Amino acid sequence: MRPDRQLGFTLAAAIFLIVVLAALGAFIVTVSGLQHTSSARDVVGSRAYHAAYSGIEWGAYKLLAPGGPQICLDGTLTFAGTTLADFTTTVECDESPGSPYTDGGNTVRIFVLVATACNQPPCPNAAPGPAYVERQLQAVLARDG
Repeated sequence: MRPDRQLGFTLAAAIFLIVVLAALGAFIVTVSGLQHTSSARDVVGSRAYHAAYSGIEWGAYKLLAPGGPQICLDGTLTFAGTTLADFTTTVECDESPGSPYTDGGNTVRIFVLVATACNQPPCPNAAPGPAYVERQLQAVLARDG
């Protein structure tokens, strides 16, 4: 055999390596993009949680604050000028069935607060878009009287 007849094998091996490296590069780019998307959605979900938590705090303040109104209020919160500006929180407050209770001679009223935060109002949204994020928190509060 003559050495000049074996030159085609090097070309085939080079093409194979280029194809494998291109496939590996495409895979790495795809995985990297998925990680960035997942991280961004995690941040938005965390912000939605904090918007819902703010709704619970608002409702609890209206219900329990000394010298405050001490009434069960429904409401909608917006966060203009803050890092939560993309979110709206809907707060619903209901008195528990059977409330008030008597406990050791004291009258106790039980309330249930539900705060729903989302980035595409109204919350909850019946027809959300693909980037819709929603978090809902509940709290049970007791108050004298």
